[in-house]
Amino acid sequence: MKIPTTLKHKPVIVCENYENVDGRYAYNSDAKGLSLGLAQWNDRGRVDISAKVWRHTGEKWSRQSEELPLHRVLDLAILVCRSILHFREAYRYEKLYDPEKPVLDRVGLQGDAMTVAVCTDNEKIDEDIKLFRQALSNDDELLGERLRTLARILKEMGY
Repeated sequence: MKIPTTLKHKPVIVCENYENVDGRYAYNSDAKGLSLGLAQWNDRGRVDISAKVWRHTGEKWSRQSEELPLHRVLDLAILVCRSILHFREAYRYEKLYDPEKPVLDRVGLQGDAMTVAVCTDNEKIDEDIKLFRQALSNDDELLGERLRTLARILKEMGY
């Protein structure tokens, strides 16, 4: 399915077969494509690049398609990686984290730091964190393949 090029987001680089590789939803996904392009929120004289997940209902392009600035895509990747790293050692804690120290990390970015923490405001955190850990475990192969690919590409780029 071809990604639309007549909407406000202007695709430049596309993956039009994303539905075939969308993790556990592969071959049965409403996320039909990914694109990097000119952001729909661009003002005159200002150009931002965004990433977009294109969803299709089977009949039309969905309003649930998401567009994110590239830095947010990378921030989400950092959050995912830091979370996976935490859960590798979480078995050491009775509740899978230290309730006295719910902050897992402060990741320095542009003069400040992204605080990565367990959401202790969630009234069902003790139950939900176990479900989260199980879901990470269930997807270990799926995530590991993507992380290894990302690590290889980052190494090729000199990072």
